[in-house]
Amino acid sequence: METITRFAPSPTGYLHLGHAYSALINLDRAQAANGRFLLRIEDIDQTRCRPEYDAAIFEDLAWLGLTWEEPVVRQSERMAMYETRLADLQSRGLIYRCFKTRKDIENALSAPHNSLAGAFRSAPLAALEERDNLADGKPYAWRLSLTEAAQTLGNAYSTLTFTEEKDGGRVETPADVDRFGDVVLGRKDSGTSYHLSSVLDDAEQGVTHIIRGEDLREAAGLHTLLYALFDLAPPLYRHHALITGEDGKRLAKRDQAATLRAMREGGLTPDDVKGQLP
Repeated sequence: METITRFAPSPTGYLHLGHAYSALINLDRAQAANGRFLLRIEDIDQTRCRPEYDAAIFEDLAWLGLTWEEPVVRQSERMAMYETRLADLQSRGLIYRCFKTRKDIENALSAPHNSLAGAFRSAPLAALEERDNLADGKPYAWRLSLTEAAQTLGNAYSTLTFTEEKDGGRVETPADVDRFGDVVLGRKDSGTSYHLSSVLDDAEQGVTHIIRGEDLREAAGLHTLLYALFDLAPPLYRHHALITGEDGKRLAKRDQAATLRAMREGGLTPDDVKGQLP
């Protein structure tokens, strides 16, 4: 099987040292296997994405010496496809409209009877109540029903695993999807979420190896569930260590001193930057 890796940043800030590490690992893995390296722009969050950050992604990666296939997929241009797949889940009874506010959910999670702390579970409203909410224009989120997902997959639901490269070998890691609760897959004004669009794009682009930071390791379990519900072949996962700052905390886009742009403007070369990576 041809090896296909990808780097999929969101243009919500300038790339930092951690992004460079992840991008280079993915490129190296593809080149070592004579495979393909893809760049994808995950720009579904139109309230936070900025043109200057979008342009900087290409500038910073090219400065580091990375090359990628064209054309580059942009999620903002694929909304119709996401909405179609969301409608498919709705027709199968796997998602429901949730009108609860953030405060409602916080109260539900803090209630004494909640046995899964931090994992929100609910169910569709009665048809009349849902109709009235829609007529009133109330905002809602499309949530994945874990109850319906379990019924759809049967025994396979409780035994879901994802294949992970770890310590030089491959291990089967339990998906543990219950810990996520009924996650949001879309909203009234947005036909997708990170989880939905990421899984669908990786599958359509034929990505075979998803290599990303260990902070996203637990998301692989949820994504494995989505692959199963869409009857798609899941990829192989690898989760690398995070690059941290002097305070020991993982880098974030707000850490301006660690951005590739700041390093370049400060006179560092691509080799200088690579020399700071593990």
